[in-house]
Amino acid sequence: MFQIFAKEVRLFFSSLTGYIAILVFLVANGLFMWVFPGEMNVLDAGYSSMDTLFMLAPWVFLFLVPAITMRTFSEEHKAGTLELLLTKPITEMELVMGKFLASVFLVFCAIVPTLIFFFSVYSLGNPVGNIDLGGTWGSFLGLFFLASAYVAIGIFTSTLSTNQIVSFILSMLLSFTLYLGFEFIGTIQALRGIESTVVWLGINDHYKSMSRGVIDSRDVIYFLSVSAIFLFASKLILQRRK
Repeated sequence: MFQIFAKEVRLFFSSLTGYIAILVFLVANGLFMWVFPGEMNVLDAGYSSMDTLFMLAPWVFLFLVPAITMRTFSEEHKAGTLELLLTKPITEMELVMGKFLASVFLVFCAIVPTLIFFFSVYSLGNPVGNIDLGGTWGSFLGLFFLASAYVAIGIFTSTLSTNQIVSFILSMLLSFTLYLGFEFIGTIQALRGIESTVVWLGINDHYKSMSRGVIDSRDVIYFLSVSAIFLFASKLILQRRK
């Protein structure tokens, strides 16, 4: 598994893929936080808050993570190297986990530089440090779990098709459905009475819960379960192909 992880990380950073992914994430959020005028701009808002980052980041990741993961298995299958990998002394789950952890590592590398935004907002507070630290760190953790779930979905869709574009679109649709789809479904009149349960099935409900600064084990278990389900489904598809 470590060899797969190391190989994927090298591929990310030996080409422009990894650097572009990190740059796009930072620039997109940075422009809204510091450059574009409006309520999202920290300087225009007049109070120290990281809300803009944590509101925009899930949407940026909604496009960025599928772009990162779409090649993980689709490219291997198209190049004919997937069959070779499956004959190696490595289990399907180890193969999936190696690629998953490499993609999560890239996401982590994209999130870490946003600490510069945090220290900037922290310093701009009046008095210095006038920021909700609990909510901020909870949001960072929630964002990491959310992106990890997106990665697991992207890995799964990459095993479904040899076409990277198809994998990208499927990953976006599935991620969006899990992020906000259940909230829309919960508004259906026929589901009145169980709408809270339906909304609970979506990622956003748990992401917002962690953003309050209270790390509930149920939210952590939810994110881990979502990732585990899609990773296990990826393993089953690989076994079928083998």
